[in-house]
Formats: sequence, C-alpha cells, structure tokens
Amino acid sequence: MSLETKSVCENETYKHLFKEHSTSIRNFIYYKCGDIQQAEDITQEAFIKLWDNCSKVIFEKAKSFLYTVARNHFLNEVAHKKIVLKHQLHLPSDRTNESPEFLLEEKEFMAKLKRVIADLPEKQREVFLLSRIDKKKYSEISEILDISVKAVEKRMSQALISMREQIGNV
Repeated sequence: MSLETKSVCENETYKHLFKEHSTSIRNFIYYKCGDIQQAEDITQEAFIKLWDNCSKVIFEKAKSFLYTVARNHFLNEVAHKKIVLKHQLHLPSDRTNESPEFLLEEKEFMAKLKRVIADLPEKQREVFLLSRIDKKKYSEISEILDISVKAVEKRMSQALISMREQIGNV
C-alpha cells in the first residue's frame, strides 16, 4: 500500500505529512505575520486540526487542508499581527552613533528595506518573501496561495516596482 492511499489517521502517514510540510507552513505564516512564535503556534494548530479531522481528509488533500487552516487561523488574528509587525520594524534611532559612516548607512538601508517590505500590501509581501527568502518557485507559491502562476508573477512584479520606487534614493 503506497503512502498516497494510506489514511491520514495512521501515525506514520501523519508523521510524514508533518515532516514534509511543517516548515513550509510555518514560514508561510511567518511571512504574513512577522512573529515566529505565532507562526509556530498556528502551524501546530493546523496539524492538531488535521489530526482531529483525519478521517475526513484524504492524503492527497492534506497539504491543501493544512495551508487553508493555517491561513484562516492567521486571518482571525490579522489585526493583532499587523500591530506586532509594525512595532517590530520601528526601531528607536534616538542615540548618537559614533561608528563609521558606512555602518550607519548600511543600518539605515536595512531599516528602510524592512519598512518597505512591511509596507507592501500583504499579498505582494507574502509572494515576495516566499520567493526571495523561502526560495519557492512561482508554481509552488501558486499552489500554496491557491492562485494562478500569472497572479504570482503580477504580485511579484508589483512588489518589485513598489520597492524600487521607495528605495531608489538610498
């Protein structure tokens, strides 16, 4: 009996699903919320829900089920997440800096880059981070987000244009 025909309720199949998808789901949620602990908690909740519903979810649909549950759980907390992300990216800059000019410029650039990424619309930000940080192919991103590859290309293009406009004079 192949893994595809096994029940999600079987321990080995469930362990396989966790090993295969937990890191990607955690990163997917992390890119949305900017809080690794929250992302890990949401990932755990998704796998708990999969276990609770294992008799209703077929193996071939388990990955999609996990991403949908994680996304929905995140959307239930989205207002709180945006506040957390905003506060994390606004670091105080009220001290005098005696380090070399290059280090100061580098620090300013990185802070501006984080702000620019954080200020991207959520859909553009998640595509950008999945592609550039998680090294996902557009086809993988389209499957994760349940959108077409063309939509992924458009969001990435819009994100890059927006970022170039905002970072251009650094």
